[in-house]
Amino acid sequence: MRKKKFYIENYGCQMNISDSEIVSSILNNKGFIKTENLKEANIILINTCSIRDKSEKKILLRINQIKFIIKKNNDILIGILGCMASKFKNIKEKKLINLVVGPDSYREIPNLINNFFKKKGEYISISTSFSKTETYADIIPKREEKKITAFVTIMRGCDNMCTFCVVPFTRGREKSRDPYSIIKECKFLFKKGYKEIILLGQNVDSYLWYGGGLKKKFKIKEIKNEEIINFSKLLELVAISVPLMRIRFCTSNPNDMSDNVLNVIKKYINICKHIHLPVQSGSNRILSLMNRKHTCEDYILLINKIKKIIPNCSLSCDIITGFCNENENDHNETLNLMNYVKYNFSYMFIYSHRIGTYAYKKLIDNVSLSTKKRRLTEIINLQKTHSYYRNRKYIGSIQDILIEGISTKNINFFYGRNSGNDIVIFTKKNYKIGDFIKVKINNCTSATLVGDIYD
Repeated sequence: MRKKKFYIENYGCQMNISDSEIVSSILNNKGFIKTENLKEANIILINTCSIRDKSEKKILLRINQIKFIIKKNNDILIGILGCMASKFKNIKEKKLINLVVGPDSYREIPNLINNFFKKKGEYISISTSFSKTETYADIIPKREEKKITAFVTIMRGCDNMCTFCVVPFTRGREKSRDPYSIIKECKFLFKKGYKEIILLGQNVDSYLWYGGGLKKKFKIKEIKNEEIINFSKLLELVAISVPLMRIRFCTSNPNDMSDNVLNVIKKYINICKHIHLPVQSGSNRILSLMNRKHTCEDYILLINKIKKIIPNCSLSCDIITGFCNENENDHNETLNLMNYVKYNFSYMFIYSHRIGTYAYKKLIDNVSLSTKKRRLTEIINLQKTHSYYRNRKYIGSIQDILIEGISTKNINFFYGRNSGNDIVIFTKKNYKIGDFIKVKINNCTSATLVGDIYD
């Protein structure tokens, strides 16, 4: 009997990429073969994202396209993984698919697939329950070959319950991964030739290992302090364990970032000097409606502390515009905050109601689409100004760069990133992807730095 081939199409965040690598490993270990060609596959898996309405619509369209491509071939399985899985329990599109598996149930996929083929199609299997302990700590993800950067998931889920966010409902509550398995994986990646790792979690600063289980079950009185590993301790352990690898992390929550984390970043040269710190809004009124645990004043104090402890640290953020009841004053306060911080770059989005969230149930999405678009344009334009301002400051400096690839616009140029996560374009010399080099910055745009290799 020929081994069956699977194809994975990924949507959404870095966590989804990491999860797809975990699924690939699980299936490989059970004898399935991965293919990059959809038309070769017996098993088509879509790893989905629910963070915004636009993402969901794109995925539903893609499912219909795939169904059309394969026609009515009952020997092909179409499966939904990830954050949209819980929704497929009820929505009408369920008839288009055969398998629905949530983020905590990936170990079940091989058996569910085998059941489908035993029943010769026309079979729907759903597994979307949350686990109190599953972190896939024992699984080495099946990564693409010839990559130099690897994602390492350190925790899963989120406890923050921001009113706009579906993550607690699609990925469950916070649970942290065994730190020793994290260190083991990082060392393995170094031996395999990777040059950079990105520690992943919905809120990495909330990482807490006390022996396993949900964070909300943690009781400090029952555990000795030396047995607890928080994010600052984990970050230091990783930095010491793989001193020749670059270390990044995301995402952080302003409410959880500690002085200890900042001091660890400052102490170790291999920890990149970049912090992604979502603010979402510059208005205290909107932050309260969002159930964010910080005020603008708290956020500014943290920004000032970062700049004091790590003077050259790059800063980026997430901003949502057009949240429920947002008025022009709220919008202007967001612009004012941006003008104060002057982020190196930002991820900026229009708000859309997400089914199941508190905002969907209790708040009215009452900002018009035209107003949302206009405000987003103003935010984007301001960010471009700030990005150009920040990039101009690099001109004349010499930056340590990790070569990541060949420029898509000109094959005579490499691209890479500096410690601050800024993209740098530079002319090729006798170097290769994965090399650490020095580049003198000569010019810039709002999006990239431009330079020459400095020998």
